[in-house]
Amino acid sequence: MHINLIQAVLLGIFACLSSMPGLGGTTIGNYTLGRPLVAGLVVGIILGDIKSGIIVGAAIQVIYIALVTPGGTVSADVRAISYIGIPLAIVSIKGLGIDPSTTEATQLAAALGAAVGTLGTVLFYGTATVNLLWQHIGWKSIEKGNFKNLYFVNMVYPWISHIICSFIPTFIITISGEYMVQIIKNYLPMDGIAMKTLFTVGSLLPAVGIAILLKQVVTKPTDLITFFFGFTLAASMGVNLIGAAIVGGFFAILYYNIKLVGLKKATVSAVDDEEEDI
Repeated sequence: MHINLIQAVLLGIFACLSSMPGLGGTTIGNYTLGRPLVAGLVVGIILGDIKSGIIVGAAIQVIYIALVTPGGTVSADVRAISYIGIPLAIVSIKGLGIDPSTTEATQLAAALGAAVGTLGTVLFYGTATVNLLWQHIGWKSIEKGNFKNLYFVNMVYPWISHIICSFIPTFIITISGEYMVQIIKNYLPMDGIAMKTLFTVGSLLPAVGIAILLKQVVTKPTDLITFFFGFTLAASMGVNLIGAAIVGGFFAILYYNIKLVGLKKATVSAVDDEEEDI
């Protein structure tokens, strides 16, 4: 599978958009386009293989399902994971002749995504460093009373940072992806120790993502009941993710209504106590 010039350009543009604050804030950019689950569909459309894009995106999303960037601290860069890691994973899977729906494909995608995400951290901090220049220009504009220039500082100048640290690296790496796969095929055979190690690591990485999610959402032992209920549905009843999400939505509504009734009772009880005191 070959990534042509136009496809590499589109991947570079989406790498910029996925982390641009001006694109509707981080809600549309970083936390939507930048997520591997969404990026998998985008990359699949660009590369003309939507099925592989969604499968690879879902496999990588599990690892970074709980990824946040508190205080600007980032352990892995989602723009690199999504628009460098996913294309490389698809090209590698196709180039190595692996069926995208197999376990081997998801393990390879997870391992590549993790490797690219770590390297992409350099791009993240590189962008932040270049943006300091625009911040300096912004402060100078405020001191001079040139407030109109703040629009360019916020919406225009950052594109230069992203072109340097997002577009160009994404373009170069993705357009040369076919050659990287060829090197893998020549020096890392499928039955070799290196590839087996890569698959093993890839199979363990989703557990890391789930563990991080559990650490964030589980505050008491009873929270584990609802968490494992989804796994029970999938393992025992064969319910897919969409079905499990719908069932989870029903339980969320019931839980919300129960809490709301309890809150109303507490409010009425407090009012009655105040009336008795009066």
